[in-house]
Amino acid sequence: MTAGKLMVGVILLCSVLAGVAVYYLQVYHFYEEIPASGHGDVALTNLVTGVPEPIIADGFRAIDADSSPIRYRACFTTPLSIPMLTETYEPYEAASPRAAPGWFECFDADALGEQIDAGSALVFAGERNIEFGIDRVVAITDDGRGYVWHEINDCGDKAYDGSPLGDACPERD
Repeated sequence: MTAGKLMVGVILLCSVLAGVAVYYLQVYHFYEEIPASGHGDVALTNLVTGVPEPIIADGFRAIDADSSPIRYRACFTTPLSIPMLTETYEPYEAASPRAAPGWFECFDADALGEQIDAGSALVFAGERNIEFGIDRVVAITDDGRGYVWHEINDCGDKAYDGSPLGDACPERD
């Protein structure tokens, strides 16, 4: 074997190892499961008070990562009806569920997006500005399955692209 072939082999091996490491870090390493607390795991913003309040959430499962404010995902079920939810809690417009790692089976962003588009799942404001520029949103389907994720709001879009924030945005911490 020539020195050139040996060098190419070493470079290829290093490339494969680096690719595997990056994949592992992005899909598994940074995420951690969040234990259910039993109360307040899921909250929706009340239409009248504008304050998030806990709702009934059974079978709660969640993951999060410190590496990004938009990596939070959760799944649950609730006995609350869609008519009651729409009369009590604030809707959230233009939300689009973000993909979760494949190993977090309960959260299928594509299927949920189709349900939102079809009107068989409605999206509510969970908590606005849970972190500057980030809203927690909650989608609930007709059959009582619920999903939670984080959306970048208008203030977040402005902050991240360098636009002036304006008066409607809260102070940054």
